[in-house]
Amino acid sequence: MTNSAAGQPDAVVIVGAGHAGGTLAALLRQQQFDGAITVVGEEPDPPYHRPPLSKKFTDDSMIQWLKPPDFYAANDIELLLGVRAIRIDPDGRRVHLDNGEYRRYGTVVIATGATPRKLMVPGGDAAGVMSLRTIADAQALGNAFERAHSLAVIGGGYVGMEVAAVARSTGIAVVVIEREGRILSRVASAQLSEWLTEYHRSKGTHVITDFGVAGFRTAEGDVTAVEATDGTVVPCDFALVGVGAVPNVELAQQCGVACDGGILVDRVGRTNVPGVLAIGDVTRRQHDALDGRYRLESIPSAVEQAKHAAAVIGRGDPGSHETPWFWSDQFDLKLKIAGLLEEGSTTVARLGDSSAAFALFHLRTDGTVCAVETANSPKDFMGGKKLIASRVPVDPVALADPRVSLRDVLATSPAIGG
Repeated sequence: MTNSAAGQPDAVVIVGAGHAGGTLAALLRQQQFDGAITVVGEEPDPPYHRPPLSKKFTDDSMIQWLKPPDFYAANDIELLLGVRAIRIDPDGRRVHLDNGEYRRYGTVVIATGATPRKLMVPGGDAAGVMSLRTIADAQALGNAFERAHSLAVIGGGYVGMEVAAVARSTGIAVVVIEREGRILSRVASAQLSEWLTEYHRSKGTHVITDFGVAGFRTAEGDVTAVEATDGTVVPCDFALVGVGAVPNVELAQQCGVACDGGILVDRVGRTNVPGVLAIGDVTRRQHDALDGRYRLESIPSAVEQAKHAAAVIGRGDPGSHETPWFWSDQFDLKLKIAGLLEEGSTTVARLGDSSAAFALFHLRTDGTVCAVETANSPKDFMGGKKLIASRVPVDPVALADPRVSLRDVLATSPAIGG
């Protein structure tokens, strides 16, 4: 029974070789942490960037490693791939693996991510009904594009809309099927949702809302159509299901870590169990600028949590939290969003120099900015992040005028000192 970390109370075992886990391992070595580090990953691949999977799955540039594959051995990081952690023993400080081995730890970091939510409907397991989370998923999707003529995207979230954009750009007929009354209903404003829907339609995407999926029609085991609860039938050669992801909390629950819609962590990733941290999409985290806990499923959030965990392990200063943000690429659009929408906010539109360039600022009743949604407008995005962080009221008339720089909008606030 192998145990490379035996007798080393400062040893770190990271369960999960995704963006959060891989980033943490690299950060620890960059910060001169000299304890043993083990990264356990179920996939056969070393840590890689996931955003290209939904944007470049038809391109050889899709696979982008977080670090060169030889980085881990060169930095004395044990990388166990194709291995699953089956049990954490907090009393014995051991992580048990499905190959019969275990690793001792001083700190274990759970970075198990999330699994695409399945549609439990007839035909849901048919060939051609796909999800997208891993390199293998993306490669299967790319292969399907080579032989298919029509795609049904189930779920109008960002990943689904990104795949729809790639499909239309390659000439494949696309139908986006959304259960709610609009796409991006959980993550975007009604204004951005409406604008993006019309943009997709202008590119030939068929968007259907208020569509409940009853099942998939099949022939000889292959999907042939999506059937709605009202009987509507949408033919397709294959389907991508993108209806959210479920956090992989089973390992955490087994060892007594508190979970509720994700692993519950404090502002620096600590759980309720001593010696157990958690980072990435699996967590519901505290954030300096937000009340309560949130599952912030984004690369910036995963990287930030990795930085905080590295500080905790190395007994350094975790620092403050960055304004939450994420991005999406669709057709020729670079969408960047910062902050979180709040109920009761009002929207101020700031138009750019083209119909595909704008910013939507969302203001609280006190005039402060809670969120900004931008398209092809990097200056408005960066300025919006600063406005959100400043928490000072802005003049909505000046904000809507593109002739007034956001720097001036911020600088003229009495709270900043004029």
